[in-house]
Amino acid sequence: MNVTQRMGGSASAAPDDGYIEPAQEKEREAEQGAQERERPAPHRRRLASPLTRRILAVNALAPIILVAGLFYLDQYKNELIENDLDSLQIRAEMVAAAVGEGAVIDNGFDTPILSPNLARPMVRQLSHPARVRARLFTLEGRMIADNRLMITESNAVQVEDLPPPDTAGWLLGTSHRVYEFVAAAVSGLVGREVPVYREVVQARAPDYPEVIKALGGSTARVVRRTPNFGVVLSAAVPVQHYQRVMGALLATEVDEDLAQSLFEVRLTIFQAFAVALAITIALSFYLAGTIARPIRHLAAAAERVKRGHSRRHVIPDLSARGDEIGDLSAALREMTEALYRRMDATEAFAADVAHEIKNPLSSLRSAVETVARVDNPEQQRALLAIVKDDVARLDRLISDISDASRLDAEMSRADVDRIDMRGMVRAMADAYRLSGGDDTVRFAVEIAESENLSVYGVEGRLGQVMRNLIANALSFSPPKGTIALRARREGSEVVVEVEDDGPGIPENKLDGIFDRFYSERPKDEKFGTHSGLGLSISRQIIEGHGGTLTATNRLDGEGRVAGARFAIRLPAERRAQLPARR
Repeated sequence: MNVTQRMGGSASAAPDDGYIEPAQEKEREAEQGAQERERPAPHRRRLASPLTRRILAVNALAPIILVAGLFYLDQYKNELIENDLDSLQIRAEMVAAAVGEGAVIDNGFDTPILSPNLARPMVRQLSHPARVRARLFTLEGRMIADNRLMITESNAVQVEDLPPPDTAGWLLGTSHRVYEFVAAAVSGLVGREVPVYREVVQARAPDYPEVIKALGGSTARVVRRTPNFGVVLSAAVPVQHYQRVMGALLATEVDEDLAQSLFEVRLTIFQAFAVALAITIALSFYLAGTIARPIRHLAAAAERVKRGHSRRHVIPDLSARGDEIGDLSAALREMTEALYRRMDATEAFAADVAHEIKNPLSSLRSAVETVARVDNPEQQRALLAIVKDDVARLDRLISDISDASRLDAEMSRADVDRIDMRGMVRAMADAYRLSGGDDTVRFAVEIAESENLSVYGVEGRLGQVMRNLIANALSFSPPKGTIALRARREGSEVVVEVEDDGPGIPENKLDGIFDRFYSERPKDEKFGTHSGLGLSISRQIIEGHGGTLTATNRLDGEGRVAGARFAIRLPAERRAQLPARR
């Protein structure tokens, strides 16, 4: 009875280990429900996202600061006022000089006196061409002449200029008043000690401080405001007769043109600001829509992928935009596909591991069950040898599986160094020459001495690949065969080749030999010596360094297969794109 059937094919069916008791199923559903409740709520759509508000604030800030700065641009206004005051003072001095010459009675014997009867017509006639309001005060502070005060036999008549007709309309007038109030508040006229002009019919010198200074022989100028924030300019100059102060002339002027011109200029700027602000807001919402909305859609899609249990949830494809958001969309799509591929690979790896472990386990179980029923010592020793081989095979499988499963994590944590492949190839050849191994196999090393063969990578892992390929070549090389190790530079890549004189690789398996647990071994090799993970791990390491590992057959001069060739291609002199840290 043959109880030691150990072919690497399918073994006896094992019980379904995936069966779950009903109580366990309920417990797992309750746990999943608790996890669902603990998850954060999905992203909710807002009327204006924080990113939209930030874009709007940043874009609107510049025109707002610009228009707000108009209230502080008083230098231009002050220069206009100073020019108008200079002009008013000159006109007042001309009228005062004429009054000092023509309205003073001086007979050479008595003290000169300022005649009101002579001064009134002169002030009235000279102030009109001078375009000023002129008032004349004596040394005692009494007003004796006012070009707007007409003296009749019975009383005095005050003359006032009528304001121009209001053609601006209610809206513009209200806007003007609001503007004047805001401008005055910002520039400091409200709450600051700026005199307000008040009309006094029977004025005296103490009513106007500048007149007091003029009576003292000095020229004084004052800027006042009207209750509606208009500008009133005053200039008081002394009336002199031969350097003797006879009185003071007060010239005033309401500078309506100044306020109106400034208002019109600023109104034009405000209109331009309103148009610019409207355009800025519209463009901000458009810009926010082209940025915030796609990002929100990408975030929602990522949330669905995270919460979903199927592959129907996909990331929107925005790569046609040709900008950073399109790049983000493409990266998220690639990341999602890579995640799905990794999940598939993990699932397939788990299935392969289960299948490969079941084979030696089935053989081991069969041998253990049989050894208890046989009494023949020879059969018992044979069965125990089978148990020993199966345990060794399991140990080898578990070690290789563990190495393959932690490969990505180890490479992500490992330090990437500059590696000279010339030195590595030579060191590997010398190590196998001196290791004793099969001394009938000869090593031939061919290296381009004048070329730079440096790469960036994890030295230990690249050495592992070289050892795997050389060990594979040794196992297939015939007695007195040759293993050739070559290294050269091809453009931007460093190429390392390992060749043997073995039987070669079946043409339909040139890529399949890199599959996990695939084993194409020599016929005379003991079954189970290799796990079938060596070449798969080697390709995984090389691809993790941004390179490729391929297998081809060598041909002799007659076109027959003369051996196998494994070629490693690695990026030269640039840092390899190792797996990202997790």
